[in-house]
Amino acid sequence: MTWIGDNLGLIWEQLREHLYLAILPVILGLIISVPLGYVATRYAWLANPLIAFGGILYSLPSIALFIVLPAILGTKVLSEVNIVVALTIYTVSLLIRNVIDGLRSVPPDVRQSAIAVGYGSMHRLVAIDLPIAVPVIFTGLRVVTVANISMVSVGAVIGIGGLGELFTLGFQKAFLTPVVVGVVLSLALALLADFVLVTLQRVLTPWTRVVAPVGEVA
Repeated sequence: MTWIGDNLGLIWEQLREHLYLAILPVILGLIISVPLGYVATRYAWLANPLIAFGGILYSLPSIALFIVLPAILGTKVLSEVNIVVALTIYTVSLLIRNVIDGLRSVPPDVRQSAIAVGYGSMHRLVAIDLPIAVPVIFTGLRVVTVANISMVSVGAVIGIGGLGELFTLGFQKAFLTPVVVGVVLSLALALLADFVLVTLQRVLTPWTRVVAPVGEVA
């Protein structure tokens, strides 16, 4: 407890960095995945190649990607850009399938009705397709968000890893407290992020809430 009290500033800084490095790639990945998924549903022949390519990208070892990216991007080894780009790649590779499946889940008669009343392609995407696809997309978002929170810690290998640096500190000094703090906060962060996403999904899709049937009065 003494170490925690003496290092609250360090713990907060690593927690803030961890949250930034985990969530920013999710936002960027979603921004990239939605247009890609839309194009793949418009041109069906693109869907399977995109999903397969995403599977290949997600299979790449994170440590290797963190190390190789500086040479590709021309960034410094200790730049946060490397982790953000790597996790954005992982986010897109995992999320693209959910976006495609979500857009495919829109009933054809609903889409045809929207066209019949004059909805253009983009208007229909925003007003009809995406709202209906939200539950499927958010399933992927929840998985990728928790995965990113976990993978950020791996960045400690190259000197940037948020709470992962507490693991490194604890192992270097053979001191268990920083490791326990890092594990507990990582788990709490993952649970909080999942709760926020579940809540946001419920807000965005009020029509999916189950309403208990009213019993008949005798």
